[in-house]
Amino acid sequence: MALLIILITCFVIIFATSQPCQAPDDFVAASSPGHIIIGGLFAIHEKMLSSEDYPRRPEIQKCVGFEISNFLQTLAMIHSIEMINNSTLLSGVKLGYEIYDTCTDVTVAMAAALRFLSKFNSSGEIMEFKCDYSSYTPRVKAVIGAGYSEITMAVSRMLNLQLIPQVSYESTAETLSDKIRFPSFLRTVPSDFYQTKAMAQLIQKSGWNWIGIITTDDDYGRLALNTFTIQAVANNVCIAFKEVLPAFLSDNTIEVRINQALEKIIAEAQVNVIVVFLSQFHVFNLFSKAIERNINKIWIASDNWSTATKITTIPNVKRIGKVVGFTFRRGNMSSFHSFLQNLHLFPSDNNKPLNEYAMLLAACADAKDSDLSQCISNYSQGTLAYKANKDIERNFSLRNDFLWDYTEPGFVHSIQLAVFALGYAIRDLCQARDCQNPNAFQPWEQIQSKCSKECLPGQMKKITKSQHICCYECANCPENHYSNQTDMDHCLLCNNETHWAPVRSTMCFEKEVEYLNWNDSLAILLLALSLLGIVFVLAIGIIFTRNLNTPVVKSSGGLTVCYVILFCHFLNFASTGFFIGEPQNFTCKTRQMLFGVSFTLCISCILMKSLKILLAFSFDPKLQKFLKCLYKPIPIIFTCTGIQVVICTLWLIFAAPAVEENVSLPRVIILECEEGSILAFGTMLGYIAILAFICFIFAFKGRKLPENYNEAKFITFGMLIYFIAWITFIPIYTTTFGKYLPAVEIIVILISNYGILCCTFFPKCYVILCKQETNTKSAFLKMIYSYSSHCASSLAVSHVSLDTTNSNVTTTSRSSGGKSAAWQKRKDFQAQVFACICRENATYVSNALPRKRTSSI
Repeated sequence: MALLIILITCFVIIFATSQPCQAPDDFVAASSPGHIIIGGLFAIHEKMLSSEDYPRRPEIQKCVGFEISNFLQTLAMIHSIEMINNSTLLSGVKLGYEIYDTCTDVTVAMAAALRFLSKFNSSGEIMEFKCDYSSYTPRVKAVIGAGYSEITMAVSRMLNLQLIPQVSYESTAETLSDKIRFPSFLRTVPSDFYQTKAMAQLIQKSGWNWIGIITTDDDYGRLALNTFTIQAVANNVCIAFKEVLPAFLSDNTIEVRINQALEKIIAEAQVNVIVVFLSQFHVFNLFSKAIERNINKIWIASDNWSTATKITTIPNVKRIGKVVGFTFRRGNMSSFHSFLQNLHLFPSDNNKPLNEYAMLLAACADAKDSDLSQCISNYSQGTLAYKANKDIERNFSLRNDFLWDYTEPGFVHSIQLAVFALGYAIRDLCQARDCQNPNAFQPWEQIQSKCSKECLPGQMKKITKSQHICCYECANCPENHYSNQTDMDHCLLCNNETHWAPVRSTMCFEKEVEYLNWNDSLAILLLALSLLGIVFVLAIGIIFTRNLNTPVVKSSGGLTVCYVILFCHFLNFASTGFFIGEPQNFTCKTRQMLFGVSFTLCISCILMKSLKILLAFSFDPKLQKFLKCLYKPIPIIFTCTGIQVVICTLWLIFAAPAVEENVSLPRVIILECEEGSILAFGTMLGYIAILAFICFIFAFKGRKLPENYNEAKFITFGMLIYFIAWITFIPIYTTTFGKYLPAVEIIVILISNYGILCCTFFPKCYVILCKQETNTKSAFLKMIYSYSSHCASSLAVSHVSLDTTNSNVTTTSRSSGGKSAAWQKRKDFQAQVFACICRENATYVSNALPRKRTSSI
């Protein structure tokens, strides 16, 4: 009796999924009603059993091999839809779903695609033939899946007929990016182009150059193989062998081909690195047999199986060697984890995978956690009977962590992105429509919708706090960055040396080359001042030439000296022209040298004039003797100027000024003269300053000479103006930046040049033009006589005072003898000074007047 009960119990219920499809609704794995239906394609079982009938009939066979990881992907889609329904994203609109099990078979997936294309609310599951499907309402508005590229391509070609959006969470074949062949296909993972490129670079960086490849005989495998081969060649990696396995496990030759691949690996003993583009089902079988043959290699895993928990359940899997793989981006998994923890509370109506998992879990209730996966795999390979009881819910609660351990975060996140991308697209379409009406919009309209508005050229995507990469904000490209396409992940940087870009730019602009141009208003003003200075120089030259024999001109050192000084001023004014216009190597070298040498010559001549004045009116015999020895005009002028010439020559030889492009400004290139050596530049200016200071000292000592003909006082003022100008120049020059830097030096040159020119020649021109009565020989002699008489009278008074003092001193006691001697020396010195003055004045007067008028003086 007990045996009979056991037999009856074992055959109470047969798995619905293990039976062949009897009706269209039997084909649906999981479903939920809603205003808008989203389709789903998942390989919940690893293969479909081959038909044993002959001849073979066109019918869908039963599927075996329950895959926990793909079952979790189904739950991820259901969970994401429930999240949208429980949020305010689609207020008043509920999303439903129809999920189909592809059984990792293209034929089954195409059968599901036919049902997706059938007319909505059609009792007979009819798909109408039309020339224009723009107003056709199919059963679903969009499709999530499939996982494998081979299946995805076949389904996509069918969905293209009605442009139903298909969003894949795993298909990475590069050819799917072709919008001409697959216009309605979208995906939330990168194509194999990036994966194969990363693999090749990893191999090259690791120093491996002799590898093998194992792939599947389908579109995914062949395309991945071709792409990787190109990348391998580019990275100098050689491929020793290429093994191709059947695409589907239902193929009768799969075992033979795996053995052949393993024999090839053993034969190629030098190959220690193998790249594997396979599904996790293929890898499971490959590794199981490789472990039996003690094959230990380095395996480069594709994203299809790099994180598959199924691989880790292979007995003694660590003996296979090392596995290095690439995976997809992960997101926040906390919500999905809570969903799995409460899965036993989720309604299992219309959810065959969930019911099957519950029955498998019940059948393996006594299995250990470590053996649970293998137990489920063994039971799901054929028809499974189980004991129906009330312990299923309890087993769910006890085995919650089992599903979490099998979760692959990268795939779950990709599925969430796919569902939410459709949710945001539907939200945009439903803002002005009543989406509770199934005919509110057509599937193809979603292709024009996105979670976020597309970022225009000149903008970039800025990821928000949302975990979904399809949902973002648009941010303007910052300065010196640009984007020239829509929805760019980041802005491109312009070449800062030659180009620039404003905020929100779609392109880079060439930097404008700037310099102090001839057309610049400041340059025109400075040129006008320089030309005015040249006019003054010429005018002064003409005035002095026409009044050659007048005392004012003669007292200035004669026409030759005046011409030399005026010519130097002319060169100084002319040198400012070399600071304006586009800098050239010639102008950069010429402008500083011309100014330095000409200004030095000018100061040297004025220095000699100051020394001559000091010599003429010096009353100290010792000082006069020293000044007479020092006063060698031509040698001193040549020596002073020659030193500056040597400085400039050394500057030109060792560190000559040259044109330089200053690219530090964001929008312009400043074309400027780089001085070559700051030390040389400073030495040149410092040397001029030393000469000007000596000139200032000499002129200052002679500042109290006859007023109408006195140059020393004005030379002193001229030197002061020079010092003030160049002392101010140093901080301004070091802090000024840009094209107006040359203008600073021009201004200082003009100020110092005008200052010396005006102080040296304008007073004389004033006397020549406006006070002609004082510019005669008689007036000059009268002035000299008056000045000499005044000086002589002052000294005579001092002499008388000395005599009186001397008389008084003789009557004093002997104790004051020391003081008497001192007064005697002072008396003798003053008498000597007086005699010297008379001698100098007499000589000066006799030289100034013609011989015939000497008696009248």
